[in-house]
Amino acid sequence: MNVDYGHHPQQWSGGLCNCGENFCTCCLTCCLPCITFGRIAEIVDEGRSSCLSQGLVYGLLFTINFQWVYSCLYRKRLRQNFGLPEEPCGDCCVHFFCEPCALCQEHAELKSRGFDPSKGWIGTPTAAPQVPSSMIK
Repeated sequence: MNVDYGHHPQQWSGGLCNCGENFCTCCLTCCLPCITFGRIAEIVDEGRSSCLSQGLVYGLLFTINFQWVYSCLYRKRLRQNFGLPEEPCGDCCVHFFCEPCALCQEHAELKSRGFDPSKGWIGTPTAAPQVPSSMIK
């Protein structure tokens, strides 16, 4: 994602503890965080990896409680892609202490920027849909 936001730092679209704003994502993340992570990773990787492969790696690391290291690397990449600040604390700290909230926040951030993580990588979202001239009165 080569997104140029100039020198002005961007802000997260929602706070770390805004998990309840999307009930479905919150429930999915609490029960099956590997799916939420896989969706995030596929978009951050711009389709170079699949939700399935990333979710499997996450799931394997989850069995030894080491998934937070892997997911914090993707949080860092997401932040760098969109010029987001490292808040409320370091990426690994956020994922270690509040993994479900971090995944929900990242999922919500992608949605707020026009991506649909449930559909996977389908390209960079456009600002507005193009209307064919035949449909304009």
